This record gives sequence, structure tokens and C-alpha cells, in this order.
Amino acid sequence: MTTKLGAILPDLSPLRSSREFRLLWVQGLVTNFGSFMAMIALPLQIKDLTESPLAVGAMGAVELVPLVIFGLYGGALADAVDRRKVILLTEAGLGVLAAVLLVNSLLPQPLLWPLYVVAAGVSALAGLQRPALDSLMARIVPHAQLTAAAALNAVRWQLGAIAGPSLAGLVVAYAGHGTAYGVTILGFAVSVLLCLRLSPAPAAHDAQAPSLRGIVEGARYAWSRPVLLGTYAIDMAAMFFAFPNTIFPFLADDLDAEWALGLMYAAGSVGSVALSLTSAWTSRVRRHGLFVVFGAAGWGLAITAAGWFSNIWVVLVCLGLAGAGDMLSGLGRSTIWNQTIPEELRGRLAGIEVLSYSVGPQLGQIRAGVMAGWTGTRPAVWSGGLACVASVGLLAAVLPRLVTYDSETDEDALRRRAQKEAATATTT
Repeated sequence: MTTKLGAILPDLSPLRSSREFRLLWVQGLVTNFGSFMAMIALPLQIKDLTESPLAVGAMGAVELVPLVIFGLYGGALADAVDRRKVILLTEAGLGVLAAVLLVNSLLPQPLLWPLYVVAAGVSALAGLQRPALDSLMARIVPHAQLTAAAALNAVRWQLGAIAGPSLAGLVVAYAGHGTAYGVTILGFAVSVLLCLRLSPAPAAHDAQAPSLRGIVEGARYAWSRPVLLGTYAIDMAAMFFAFPNTIFPFLADDLDAEWALGLMYAAGSVGSVALSLTSAWTSRVRRHGLFVVFGAAGWGLAITAAGWFSNIWVVLVCLGLAGAGDMLSGLGRSTIWNQTIPEELRGRLAGIEVLSYSVGPQLGQIRAGVMAGWTGTRPAVWSGGLACVASVGLLAAVLPRLVTYDSETDEDALRRRAQKEAATATTT
């Protein structure tokens, strides 16, 4: 029985072999829970103040530009400075922004504009932080454990994504937006304390200062690698066309199921966790490009069904299946990135990765809000799912190198493995 369970449950090797990974895993679990509380409370507060799907969707617009600018700069910064300092300072900054939300929510008449300002600030700090976090994984986790580390990170993220939204709906309904923001502040405070225990992660001694030239160098490298290009393009297309989360409050109204709003936000994470908790088999797979393609196509099909059916329980199941598809695609993307990108470009390429899996959802919020105001909520959901499936199929046909990617034969993967082994041997 133990052997059978070991073949199904996640591989815990990264947690056993790396102290830094353990610290980051716990830190991420704490901060994700608080972040998701605020992530749900913020659009709910905008909805309560405006009753407009377009106003809620506008969050994506105000978050987009800071995310693009600071995501690219954050990638260059991660290659040039101590990544631990970047993570620590941005976590502290996010806690300050949560405090601004708390103060605004306690006003007799909460203001609307600070919500958009904070949303833009959170987007900027997240853009600075994510490249440092993502580029650190390949340094602190053994090469052979990268897929397992990606699965464990996904479990951590999804646990927060389930608990945060599920509790946020109840907290906002019974205790108000301010309480949700207070929980967020507490989460960031604990996260900062954990980040202080991380070991320094300095840049290479010959690293260049952050510059536009360095960012362009990273972009050229990504453009010259069809496999990497395919991971970015498919993820952005899937999120742009089929990311309806911002209009979930209106979908719940259409289905006469306001009580299920928190469950709708959490359903995708439940599906993701279900796949992550049975992910041991993914460490034995070499064709990670197939994960990206089939996972993104499955996400689109499930979102189409979620917009088509009118029974709330069927919709929740469809959202769960969508989460599983997104998780499969995410495992493939993360593994390919960590297996193929050289250490000296990890930060800058992580900045591009931030754009690929963050800009898509931001644009998707705008698309969903505009479409919902034009065609109605449910058509905006199912039409986006169909467009997602079509775009994924087209991109897979145009970029066949992604579909045929094999970690045992790909030149970049073999080169990166050799570099990692050489660095480990030198350290030993």
C-alpha cells in the first residue's frame, strides 16, 4: 500500500533536501492565504460600490501597465542583486498596501479610487518579486527534483487559493471588508519574519546592473527558443480568452447562487490540488510540452462548459476540471523553464514568465468585463472558452517544437543539466 501511495502522492524530495525550499514553501503558504483574502475582498468591494461589471473588470486595466514595466525590470533586477532582499522588501511593501485598504474600508464612506491605486501598486510589487522567487527555484532545488518542486509549489499556492476565497466570502459577508484586509496584513507580517531566515542569494560576481539592454538580451534569447516561446504564447492565449474570475459575482447572480461565490473562486483550486496531490507520475514524464498543450486545451473546454450550464453544481465541477487542466499546463511550463534556461538569464527570463502568466489574466479580466457588459455574463464565459481551445490548437500547430519537447534530448535541457552538475561538483 505504501508503494502504491508513493507512486501517486507528490514527491516530497525538495522539502527534504533543501532548507531554503522549505522556508519559501511555508512563507508562500502563509502569504498566499492572506493575499487571496484581499484578492476576493477587493473586487467585491468595487462591486458593492459601483454594481458595474465594467468597473470590476477595469482592475485588469490599472494593473496591466505596472505589471509589464515592473515585471521586466524585476527580471533584470533579480539577475543583478540579492534575490532575498528583493523578496523581503516587496513582501513588506505588499503589507503596507494591505494596510491602506484596511484604513479605506474603515471610512464612513469608503473611496473607490484608492482601490484602483492599491491594485496598481500590488501589481508593481508582484512584478518585482515574482522573477526573484521563480529564478531562485532552479538554484536551491536539485535539477532532477524540479518537476516535484513545481508540483509542491502548486499545492502550496492552491491551498491558499482554496482557503482564502472560501473564507473571504464568509468574512466579507459577516465581518466586512476590513476584517479580510486585516487578515491579509497579518499574513504579510508572518511572511516577512520567515523571509528574514532565508540565506542570502547574491547575484553572480560579473552580473550587470539592471538595464534595458539586459532586458532585450533576455527577450532575444526567449524569442530564439521555440519551446519557450510556445509556453509563453499558449499560457497568454488561454488566460486572455478564458479567465472569467472577475465576473464571478455576476455569474453567481445569474445562477441565483450568491451563496456559492466563494466556492466558485475556490473550485478551480480544488481541481488543481487534486491533480497536484496525485502528481508523482509527472516526475517520470519527459514530454512536458504535451502537458502545456493538453492542459491549456482542457482548461478552455471546461470554462466553455461552465458558461454553458445553468446548474450551479455542474458549473462548480466544470471550474474544478478547468483548474486541473491549468495545473497540468503549469507543471509543464515550470519544468521546461527550469530545465532549459541558463542561470545567468534566469531572472530576466523569469520577468518574461511573469508577463506570460500574469498579463494574460489581467487582459482576460478586461475582456470578460467588456464582453459581460455587451453580451451578458454567461455568453462572455463560454465564448472565451471556445476561443481558448481554438487558439491553443493553432499555436500548437505553428510551434511543433513545443509538442515534441523531450527533456532527455533537448539541447538546452542537457546543457542546463550539465551546468547544474558542474556547479554542484564545484561546491562539493
